[in-house]
Amino acid sequence: MPITINRPGPDEYPETYQHYMDQLPEGDVMYLLDKHSTDLRHMFRHISDERAEQSYAEGKWTIKELLQHLIDTERIFTYRALCIGRGDKQLLPGYDENLYAYNSLANIRLLESILEEYEQVRRSSLLLFRSFTSEMLDQVGNANGKPVSVRAIIHMVAAHEMHHINILQTRYLKRKD
Repeated sequence: MPITINRPGPDEYPETYQHYMDQLPEGDVMYLLDKHSTDLRHMFRHISDERAEQSYAEGKWTIKELLQHLIDTERIFTYRALCIGRGDKQLLPGYDENLYAYNSLANIRLLESILEEYEQVRRSSLLLFRSFTSEMLDQVGNANGKPVSVRAIIHMVAAHEMHHINILQTRYLKRKD
C-alpha cells in the first residue's frame, strides 16, 4: 500500500533549504519527482552535445555539468535517506558541489549518456523512497552537521531539482513558461 509522504515542517531540514522548499508546490512529492524526469527529458530532446557544453556566463557550470550535479546530489541525498531511514545515527558528511562538478568530467561525455544515468538514478531513488514506512520517513539523522528527516530529504531532492530546472529554463535555454 503506497504511503503519502507529507510535506516536512521547517524543523525537519536545514534552514538553508527554505528557499528551495518555498518553490516546491503542494501535493504528492513522488508524482513531482516522476514528472521532473519526464520534463527534463523533454527539455533536452533538441539540445546538441555542443550546446550542452556551454554555460550561460563565465565561471558557471555547463548544461552537462548542471545535469551531472543533479545526479550527484540525488545520489548523496538518497544515500542519506537510506542511512537515516535504516536507523544509522552516524554523522553524514557534506560535499563540495563544485569539486564534484569539476571532477565529473561531464563535458567529455555524451549528453544522452548523462540523461540515461539521470533516469536510472531517478528510478532507483523512487523505488527506495516507496519502500520507506511511515516510521522510516519520520526518522531524523544528521547530515552535513544539521538535523534532517527522511521525509525532508525526499522533498529536498524535488525542491533542489525544481530550482535547477528553473535555472535551466531561464538562464540556459532562455525559455519562459
